[in-house]
Formats: sequence, C-alpha cells, structure tokens
Amino acid sequence: MSAPDLLEAWGSHLALARRRSPHTVRAYVATAARFLAVLPPPHDWPSLAKLEVGDVRTQMAARRADGIGNVSAARELSALKAFLAFARTQAGGADAPPPRLRGPRIKKGLPRPVTPDDAVNLAAMVADEGGEPWIGARDRAVLLLLYGAGLRIAEALSLTAAALPLGDTLTVTGKGGRQRVVPILPIVKAAVEDYAAKVPFPLDRSAPLFRGAKGGPLAQAMIQRAVARARTVLGLPATATPHALRHSFATHLLGAGADLRSLQELLGHASLSSTQIYTKVDAATLLDVYRNAHPRA
Repeated sequence: MSAPDLLEAWGSHLALARRRSPHTVRAYVATAARFLAVLPPPHDWPSLAKLEVGDVRTQMAARRADGIGNVSAARELSALKAFLAFARTQAGGADAPPPRLRGPRIKKGLPRPVTPDDAVNLAAMVADEGGEPWIGARDRAVLLLLYGAGLRIAEALSLTAAALPLGDTLTVTGKGGRQRVVPILPIVKAAVEDYAAKVPFPLDRSAPLFRGAKGGPLAQAMIQRAVARARTVLGLPATATPHALRHSFATHLLGAGADLRSLQELLGHASLSSTQIYTKVDAATLLDVYRNAHPRA
C-alpha cells in the first residue's frame, strides 16, 4: 500500500463515515500527508499503528519550527491523533489507543458580534460594491441569511435552488449532517427572491442556489472578500467578518430574551456548552455599554 492509498482511505473515512466538512477533510488529509512525507517506509496501516508518542512529538516540533501558532498546533495534533487512531483500527487494533500527547493550551476568545445597524449596513454595502447588480444582490442575500437566520457561511452556500421559493422556515443541513429548521424573516426572504430574479444562470432544483461569476458554486472566499471591502468603506474593525454575523444573530437573540435551548436548536450546536459562550458575549456587551455610558465607570 502506498501513501496516496492511505490518504485516499483516510479522506473517504472522514467524508463518508465521519461526515466531516470538505474543509476539515482537506485539512486532516494535508496533515496526514505531511506526516507520511517524513516517515520512512513502509507506508502501511500496521507500521502506522506501531508509532509512539515520540514520533508524533517529533513531527509537532518540526511544525512548530515552521512557525505555526498554538491554535494551528492544537488542530494539527488533533488531526494526527485521529489519523493514527484510524490506522490502528485498520490494522486490527481497534482497542489500542493512539499515542497520548497533550496539545498547547488555547485561550478561548469571545466572539465579536457587530451591532444590528452595522450588520444591515454591511449587507447593503456589499450590494452597492458588487459590480454587477445580480452579484450585489447575491452577496446581500448570503449575508442576510447569516445574520437573519444564523446560518454558517458553508450552510448558506450549500443550499440548492430546491429551497426556492422560500417560505416562513428553511431546513438547513449543518455539521455532522444534522438538520434543523430555522425561521426566515421577511427581509431575508425578499433578499433571496431579489437575487433569484436577477441571477443570469438557470436555477435547477439540484444546482447550487448561490453562483459564482461564471455560474459555478459560489466560493466562501468571494463573500469574505466582499465583506472585507465593505467593512473598510464603513470603517468597521477586522472582526466584522461573515461569521461575526452569525455571532450577532445569537447574541442579539439572547439579549432579547431567547433561552439557551432554543438558541442551541437555531444555531445547530451539538451540545449546549457551545451555545453557552453567548451568555458571556452578552455580558461583555452589557459591560461595554455600562463603561461607555455610566458617568462613574
């Protein structure tokens, strides 16, 4: 068995059995490929199953020498451990744990939401800066789905034209293939309908809803660039990203009285602990308001 065979099997396992996102599959396969590149042959499952902590530590030390930070190192270590656990399963040692190695401590930062006005202004600005009317309408529709319905950008871009015409709710497939139903606000519905009326490509039910300039699936990078240009014009900080709009959706709902369980369902979080971070975000926002407004703050 060759290294490409191992990587193909690993990628298929991640995509089909683990149902990881394409981005995660690419990252995990790339990590495994770097690891295999420095390992002496033979490259097969039994050999990988015999690797010890020292082998993983050596690879991580080399990656640190390349200049990767704590967050990247933690992700790389997680990918390596998962790859070696898979190797042991493939070699018939399902009960044998992979090498134990503790990753760097990662300090969790709070999400940085934008204000409701900034969210709407950002969506309006990308529409104005879109170049062609249909592209501006497309970018605005995507951003309003993130802010108005709490979608991840990958979830919005994975929608097909079968979602049309939008109703009062939308069924979304999120991480791990989990489906959830989210409400659609009139402003979001109108934005998507405006885009659908202007897009110059046929919207077959099985085709992607949001298209790139040449008619293919719209890439996340195009939305990220549009937002980067718009926030520069509006004078917004670098933290005003497409994903920040999803944070804003959650923070503003929580501030308006939404309970955590309902918010968990709307966001598609697998566990409540992922949603609880927004209680800290809301508290941080209130503290900022207090400090800026109170005469004794």
